Amino acid sequence: MPGSNKIEIKKLYKIFGPKPLPLVEKVNNGIGKDELLEKHKHVLGLNNINLGIPEQSLQVIMGLSGSGKSTLIRHINRLIEPTAGEMIVDGQDVLTLSQNDLLEFRKNKTAMVFQKFALLPHKTVLQNVSFGLYIKRVEPAEAEKKAMHWIERVGLLGFEHRYPQQLSGGMQQRVGLARALANDPDILLMDEAFSALDPLIRKDMQDILLEIQSELKKTVVFITHDLDEALKLGDSIAILKDGSMDQEGNAVDILLSPKTEYVRKFVEDVNRSRVLKAKNIMQNASDIAKDLLNGQTFKVKADDVIEKFIDRVVVDKPNVIEVMGENGSALGYLSSERLSEILRK
Repeated sequence: MPGSNKIEIKKLYKIFGPKPLPLVEKVNNGIGKDELLEKHKHVLGLNNINLGIPEQSLQVIMGLSGSGKSTLIRHINRLIEPTAGEMIVDGQDVLTLSQNDLLEFRKNKTAMVFQKFALLPHKTVLQNVSFGLYIKRVEPAEAEKKAMHWIERVGLLGFEHRYPQQLSGGMQQRVGLARALANDPDILLMDEAFSALDPLIRKDMQDILLEIQSELKKTVVFITHDLDEALKLGDSIAILKDGSMDQEGNAVDILLSPKTEYVRKFVEDVNRSRVLKAKNIMQNASDIAKDLLNGQTFKVKADDVIEKFIDRVVVDKPNVIEVMGENGSALGYLSSERLSEILRK
């Protein structure tokens, strides 16, 4: 059911080196990444990662280079074998699957979009997008129909017979996204999928992903080192540092209540009015009962960022702003006092 955890990551460790298992205890006893490398010639990739990812959510995992984020996402489909821990998908520990079952899991449950596109250069756009369907032995006519649907959906209609080298980087990444979606996976894994793109193309791809996600409601795990991207896309954000989880929460948690100096430095220069949406900071009617007695001046959509309506707040000086859902009904309310408090922090 929506909201229940699709993926459960429990006590996950990854130590790179010839004899990693005995070193898990040393890591638990406090040995850090640098000391592990210096004294034991092993690299700490992941340190006791625990994370629940709800079904139909977009989970962002972020951190700087070497933080462990790409290592973590590759454990979900077991491209990397763990040193210890559990990776549970739909109640099944992926780490216990046989090779045949693992292949079926990868074919049917997950799809991956890579930073470097990973397209087959000798195949056309249509052939690349339908490649996973070919592997699954879908009938050619049906495979082409599905592939063409997603080629059109990502804005590449008319390019289906071109080869990757004839496309721009942004167009190649659209092919990668279409290829992943054509397989209709439960879980979409995106490893820095937009990091190699120019800023405007990157924004377009982010918007396409959000639009598709609002329609399909997949479980998406998205890796990035860019905080603005994380805040724009993520229902929840997990921040890694040196293989450990530094903080996990929604945009409001991360921006307004950083738990560590590392996270605090990440968020200190973020323009909150461009990132936080009305739904992120709205309140219940009971929280602002006195303000509601005076009525509200105007309504905003749940996904409107503060920047979109702040000028109206300055001019109209409302006591309360009503936050509307897709059907026009009130999801919550936002007092001017609360809004001022958010922007002051």
